[in-house]
Amino acid sequence: MEAQKVDFFMMTNAKYFEGQYLMWLREQLLQLDDSRWPEVQSQQFKDPTTLLIVSLLGGNLGIDRFMLGDTGIGIAKLLTCGGLGIWSIIDWFMIMPATREKNLTTMQRIFSGTTYGPLSTV
Repeated sequence: MEAQKVDFFMMTNAKYFEGQYLMWLREQLLQLDDSRWPEVQSQQFKDPTTLLIVSLLGGNLGIDRFMLGDTGIGIAKLLTCGGLGIWSIIDWFMIMPATREKNLTTMQRIFSGTTYGPLSTV
């Protein structure tokens, strides 16, 4: 893939990934076939800052975990009122790294050639 496209992607989406994985992500994008570029561009990454705000406001109800895709944890937080508040406080510090990890997992699926959800074809 063209270095200019990759650099633009990295500038616009770096906040969605952990800093230690940015160079690895760039190298993987450079090695990616040009036919996969539309798939990379169409990805909607979850914003860690948005999920932190949701966690601060609705963390006791598990809304942050539902948005992240962790349905089981979201149900557990909902039924226990955020683990009596303790779990919610822990998530204030853990939700941003968890969001970036989910975004990285999404990119790893693209690199491995497997897709889930609306991009998959049967």
